[in-house]
Formats: sequence, structure tokens, C-alpha cells
Amino acid sequence: MFKHLLYIFLFINIHTITAQVFDVESIKPGDIDKRINIVILSEGYQSSELDKFITDATSFKNALFNQSPFLEYANYFNIYAIKVPSNDSGADHPATATDIDDSGATPVFVDTYFNATYDSFGTHRLLFYEIDGNNANNTQLKINTVLANNFPAYDQALILVNSLEFGGSGGEFPVSYTGPWGNDVAIHEIGHSLFNLIDEYYPIDDALAVEGINMTQETDPNLVKWKNWIGTNDVGIYQHEDDTGTPRPWYRPHQSCKMRQINWGFCSVCKEGIIEKIHDLVSPIDSFTPTSTSIDATAFPINFQLNLINPTTNSLKSEWTLNTANFATDVDNVSVLETNLNLGLNNLTVAVTDDTSLLRVNNHETLHVYTVTWSITKSTLGIDNIIVEENKLNITVYPNPSNAIVNLKLESNNDTSLRVDIIGIDGKKVKTTFISNYETKKVDISNLSTGIYISNFYANNTLVASKKLVKN
Repeated sequence: MFKHLLYIFLFINIHTITAQVFDVESIKPGDIDKRINIVILSEGYQSSELDKFITDATSFKNALFNQSPFLEYANYFNIYAIKVPSNDSGADHPATATDIDDSGATPVFVDTYFNATYDSFGTHRLLFYEIDGNNANNTQLKINTVLANNFPAYDQALILVNSLEFGGSGGEFPVSYTGPWGNDVAIHEIGHSLFNLIDEYYPIDDALAVEGINMTQETDPNLVKWKNWIGTNDVGIYQHEDDTGTPRPWYRPHQSCKMRQINWGFCSVCKEGIIEKIHDLVSPIDSFTPTSTSIDATAFPINFQLNLINPTTNSLKSEWTLNTANFATDVDNVSVLETNLNLGLNNLTVAVTDDTSLLRVNNHETLHVYTVTWSITKSTLGIDNIIVEENKLNITVYPNPSNAIVNLKLESNNDTSLRVDIIGIDGKKVKTTFISNYETKKVDISNLSTGIYISNFYANNTLVASKKLVKN
């Protein structure tokens, strides 16, 4: 997984800064191109303390994968640590906070690589790499340069500060202290930075209240974005209050979520948001065979195999289709006999989805589908060739339920078009439409009877996904 790489190199070409290469240690290694790479940077660790940094980074790794949903999806992540030494230990604490009385405190200034400091933006516990965000020390450039020179394939960087004093911050590069609650602070901040989760306590600044995965102004339980979880695991619609106790017109899904208080776990809504982002970044198909673009004179049977990145719950489902007919279900390999194939072109497709109970896809807007298609050309002499294509499809249906217009949206890695058949509970087709890649199609269902329907999505006449549609 590569993030910002072209931008970084262009930026470095414009700005002159000494390129430095540091030791990189694997905390949880894996295929860099097929996993989410979290890269941890040391801050405020002297050269003699870098072994402690690796211990702290390993402690973070253990804490991260000890709680849901990272526990279930640990196989989707790599963790690496870059040993960046500082001249001094710890972080600045200039005693300039405005949210508490710091008048009796002794200012602390230390020489560290990324200039970590408490009291950022006037907040005592806000541990950041610039006191006011103005980049007076070019720290943003330093972070980008260290990543570009040492691990450009990062997806998320985390800065661990060698300090026992509570503090942290979110943003592009989350920062955490390494004291007793440091791991929980780091996980909370990564919830912001990598997974777009919002604090479930009310922000000090009203301008920071925004619509998001776990924050809304919608109060109708039939319309709220987490409607599929209402009434389960204590999910509801809970009103925010500001620091004076005044109710605000914003709502959260839970009272006890890690995005509200770090000693709790993630609520069901946040877990779902994290898993959705995981599926956005990484395909569950690790590899497949055969992979070559042309295989001549293949002997029968022909074996086709998937290697999947399975969650610990083994929740991945696979549907194999040969020439539009169901061929196998929930297996990682199949064998095709000569008698299974027609003369000419044959298509063997496997579609992989995640059926975890941590997602509620029936009412969720977007369905992630990952496919591999082998195009097999058979002649009277045997197999002429096999051509393989891998694809990822994001299929979105909204609003759902609807009483009039349903929007169908497709995003695909390849230039794919889908046929969509809407089927009643009696099995009869009531409507057919087509959607192209990156198209949003408005479908009028106002003339349909109230009830439940199934939307079937076909690529080249092969069923790749099904989703419940509710007409109200």
C-alpha cells in the first residue's frame, strides 16, 4: 500500500533537507503491497533508548490487536518501527496552556527530532509536533522526509513520544505519549487519522462538530446512518452536551465507546466503520492460481485456487460460477474437468465477500465484492489459453429503505458495467437496469408494492453480489 509517494518526492525536490536513513525494525511483518502498513516513528528517544522504543512499539502492537475489531482483522496489518534518535529525551512542555493555570510550572525544553511539545494550541494535554501548527521548525517536512527515505509504502504513521506525562493528538500523523494509557491514546487517535472516526465526546469548538461515521444531526431511527445497529449492543441516538451541560443538536451512537473515553472498547458503529476502511484499503484475496496470462496445453483437471486473508472469525464467503451457473460455494479451490467446459470461451469467476457479524450489510449502503475471473478458451485440441483478471467492486445502494428513488452506484478497479435485477419475494423480476463504472443511477421504485426485494448484480451475466432493498 503506497500513500502520498508522488507528492512526497515532488515536495522534497522543491525543498532541500538532508536525507537520513534510519534503522527500520519489523514489529509485525508481512507483504507490504497487500497489507495496511502502520509505521511508528520514535520521538524523544536518545540512541541509548531505542531498545525501549521497540519495547514501547511492541506494547502498542499487542494492545491494538487485543481489542475488536483489530483482534479479528490482525492479518490485514503490518507494523514497522523507524528508530529516529533524538539528542534529548521526552518532549517540550513550555507551560503556556490556556485551559489550565500553568503559572507555577517550570517550562521544559528539550532537543528532539520532531519537536514534540505539550501545550500545543494552548491545550495542556495536547501533545503535537508544533506548538501552534505554523511549522516554524519544518516538522511536517521532516516527518514526510523520514517516511519517504525509510518506508514510503506506509498507510498510517504514528509518533510515539518517550514521555510518561499524559498527552496525544490526532491529525495526519497521530501522536501519543508512552505512559500507562499511552497505547489506548494511540489507538483512539488512529481511529481519527486512519478510520475517519469522530470523538464521541462533544468538541470544545462547535466548528469541529461534523457529519461522520459516528456523529450526526439526524434523530429519526429509520434514517440515522447507524439505523442497522439501533437497539443492538446498546446502540441508540444519544445527544451531545457541551462542557457546560448545554444540549447540542448533534448525536452519537453509544455512551461507552473508545472514541468517547479511551478505557472503553469501540462501539459496534465504530467497529463497522473500521472494517469498512480495511476493506477499502486491502483485498481479502492475497493471491490466486493460475496467474499467468497464457497457459497452453493444460492437462485436465485444471486446478484453480484462492489464498485468502481470513479474519480470525473465518467470515469470508466465496461463490464460484462457471459460465453463469453456480459451480462451488465457500471453498478455496476447485477443479475443472474437460466435460465442464464448452468449446470456445468459458468464464470461471469467484466472488469474495465478508459475512462477519460485525458488519450489517443488509442495511449498510456499500457492499465490497472482490472477484477473480479466469477466461478459458477451449478448442478440440484442448486448452488454448487462460487469461485471468482480478477486480474490486464497491456497490452502493441508497437510501435504503426508500419509497420513491433508489440510487445505485458502482466503483470498480476495472472498467466494469453491471446489470441489476430487482427481484420480489415471490422470485419474479420486477425491474432491470444497468450501471457503469463511477456512475450513479437513479431508479424509480415508487410503483412497486411495499415490502422487501433483492437486488442482484451481474457482471458479464455472472451474479457477483446480492443486496436487500426495502420499499416503504
